[in-house]
Amino acid sequence: MAVNEAQVQDIVKQVLLKLQPESGGSEKKLSGVFEDMDEAINASKKAQAVMQKLSMDCREKIIKGIRKKTMENAELLAKMGVEETGMGNVGHKILKHQLLAEKTPGTEDIATTAWSGDRGLTLVEMGPFGVIGAITPCTNPSETILCNSIGMIAGGNTVVFNPHPAAIRVSNFAVNLVNEASVEAGGPDNIAVSVLKPTMATSEIMLKHRNIPLIVATGGPGVVTTVLSSGKRGIGAGAGNPPVLVDETADIKKAAEDIVNGCTFDNNLPCIAEKEIVAVNPIADELKFYLQENGCYEISKEEQDKLTNLVLKDNRLNRKCVGKDARTLLSMIGISPTENIRCIIFEGEKEDPLIAEELMMPILGIVRARDIDDAIEKAVWLEHGNRHSAHMHSKNVDNITRFGKAVDTAIFVKNAPSYAALGFGGEGFCTFTIASRTGEGLTSARTFTKQRRCVMSDSLCIR
Repeated sequence: MAVNEAQVQDIVKQVLLKLQPESGGSEKKLSGVFEDMDEAINASKKAQAVMQKLSMDCREKIIKGIRKKTMENAELLAKMGVEETGMGNVGHKILKHQLLAEKTPGTEDIATTAWSGDRGLTLVEMGPFGVIGAITPCTNPSETILCNSIGMIAGGNTVVFNPHPAAIRVSNFAVNLVNEASVEAGGPDNIAVSVLKPTMATSEIMLKHRNIPLIVATGGPGVVTTVLSSGKRGIGAGAGNPPVLVDETADIKKAAEDIVNGCTFDNNLPCIAEKEIVAVNPIADELKFYLQENGCYEISKEEQDKLTNLVLKDNRLNRKCVGKDARTLLSMIGISPTENIRCIIFEGEKEDPLIAEELMMPILGIVRARDIDDAIEKAVWLEHGNRHSAHMHSKNVDNITRFGKAVDTAIFVKNAPSYAALGFGGEGFCTFTIASRTGEGLTSARTFTKQRRCVMSDSLCIR
């Protein structure tokens, strides 16, 4: 049943009220949410002992329940996320929840390899790590928790989350949904757990706990570095500053539309989103024309200086600007844009801080290049060796191939908005943990399993 905006607002207020501290100082108990990290990990360990005995069919029933609850609560989760973090776009966050519910791989992603011959039968099966520790961001809080839960549970694991402190309520609400789905499907409670007040201290406990063999970090370079220094196996995302390269063979009108759609999706919060443009000189002016046709506002040099001082205050990213829409950002520097404005553009050199830094805002600096060679060199520099994401608009297969090899990213989208990489308008599965730093790329259920070889010598081959 559809709900209107007023109803959504009322529901959000009621949910947030339930999650507020009671007069006695403690918060309402959600399933899987604990006051103490050690207690949470112990509960997860007990749940995993039950999970490991469940059939694949039972795991899939739990996952089906998570998908259903995600779809049913997509609007509520989106609204909660925006209200709590102050970042993003409700409509786009609804789409992200629907996408993960529909296209995150479940148990079908886990396959067995077999060899059968004169010397018997050998199987390689994918088994669980056990209890996984997961650090999640405020940019995609509930999306990451629900997506990770589906993949990790499909692999037979349980998961301990340490959510970003700026997104505690919506993150823990998502944890509660996962456990509701499990119990309703006949599975154990506490297959996903979290803490009421996640901090650096609770994260440290999780990183060092002997019952957690695998840590998965979705966030910036700092948190990934910490995970990789923990002495445990780590799967880490990390920084990204995805360039989009446009050459003279591209469909310029379509390229402009795709770039704006990708850059402005959820106010540029996705790490894969277009962060800057490198355009070959012959088509740069035409591209700018069509960018403006698609709701881009070109700022002057004076306005650019004001914007730089705002979003990179004291040479540090101003968190109050992250995930804000273009009209809000422009109003913060004294500009009153028309309602159709979706994105801010300007021209500059690649070293310009608004171009070289990952901003997570709908701001697109345009760097001109002499030719494709110069464009590839500049785009590779702007990606900073993160090996995360890059995009290109071109009909020249040789140019696409050259850039793809040179930039060497986990994601490379051609002739489409960046979000096509996640199966939204493109083929393939969805994920919100893109492990560029540690090399797994787009994670799925199989990422959260380990290989186990089972050998029966001289038997069970009946060919």
